[in-house]
Amino acid sequence: MTTCIGIDIAKQHVDLYDLDAKQAKRWEQTPTGIQQCVAFCKNATPQLVVMEATGGYEVTLAAALQAEGLPVAVVNPRRIRDFARAAGQIAKTDQLDAQIIARYGATLEPMPTERLDDNSRKMKALVARRQQLVQMYTAENNRAGLTTDKDIRKSITALLKTIQQQIDNMDEQIKDHIDRQPELKQNVETLKSIPGIGDTTASMLVAELPELGRYNRRQIAALVGVAPINRDSGLFRGKRMTGGGRKAIRSGLFMPILVAVRFNPVLKAYYQKLLKRGKQKMVALVAAMRKLLCIMNTMLKNNQPWQPNLLKNA
Repeated sequence: MTTCIGIDIAKQHVDLYDLDAKQAKRWEQTPTGIQQCVAFCKNATPQLVVMEATGGYEVTLAAALQAEGLPVAVVNPRRIRDFARAAGQIAKTDQLDAQIIARYGATLEPMPTERLDDNSRKMKALVARRQQLVQMYTAENNRAGLTTDKDIRKSITALLKTIQQQIDNMDEQIKDHIDRQPELKQNVETLKSIPGIGDTTASMLVAELPELGRYNRRQIAALVGVAPINRDSGLFRGKRMTGGGRKAIRSGLFMPILVAVRFNPVLKAYYQKLLKRGKQKMVALVAAMRKLLCIMNTMLKNNQPWQPNLLKNA
C-alpha cells in the first residue's frame, strides 16, 4: 500500500492526516501555516500527498509541495465522497475528511497532478478570470431579456459594457502572456492550426490541461472525463457513460466541437459516420471531442501542426 498523506483544505485551516504514522495535524491557512505543513510533509517523505480540488484554496499549498519534489494528486471531491460512502464513513469533520482522503490515496493511488511553474499558474489564473467574466456577462444579458423597466435596462446595459471591456482587457493580458512564453506560444499556435479551434479555446487548453502532449491518449481522455465507462454486470449490458474529470475543459470544448463537426472535414466525416451507425447526437459529439483531444495530444507530443491523416493515429 502507498504511504500517503491526506490534506483537507478550507479557507481558514489546513488539516493533515499521515496514514503511515496515524497522526493528525492542523495549521492556519496562512503563509506560515503552509510553510509548516510543507516542512512536515517533507520530513514524513510520503509516496503521495492527496488533496481535493477546492476551487483555488489548494493551489498555493500544492505548488509549495511540488516545489519540494513531493508528488501531489489534486482529485475531484466527488471521488472522495463516493469513496467515503463506500467505506461507511458517514460522520464528517475536517480531521475525518483528511483521514478519508489519505485512505483514498493509499487505496486507489491517483496519478500525481502535473506541476505548474509560475508562468503556467499565471496563465491558468488569467483564463479562469476570463471565464468568470463571461459567466457574469451571460447572467446580466439574461436579466436584460427579462426586464421591461427602462432604468433597470439602462443599468444592465452599462454593466454589460463594463464587463465586455474587462473581457477585452483579459484577452489582451492572455495574449501578452502567451507571447512572452515561447513554449506556450508554440503550443497555442499548434492547436490553432486545427480548423475550428481559435485563440480562446487554445489558451484554455494550455492553461487547464498542461498534461496535453505529455500523457498517452487514454490518460488524456480520462483526465478530461470523455473516456467511455463500462456498465456491465452478469447478462446486463448497459450504455457506456462518460463523466468525472475536468468539467471546465469539456464545457470549453463544447462549442468548438459543434463548429468542428460542421466545418472540419475530418471530424465532420468521423461524426457523420457515428450517426450513421445509430449513435445519438450527444454520444457522437462526445466521441468526436475525445477524438479531437487525442489528435491535439499527438500534435503537441510530436510538435506538428494539423494534418488530416492524424485521425488515423489518434
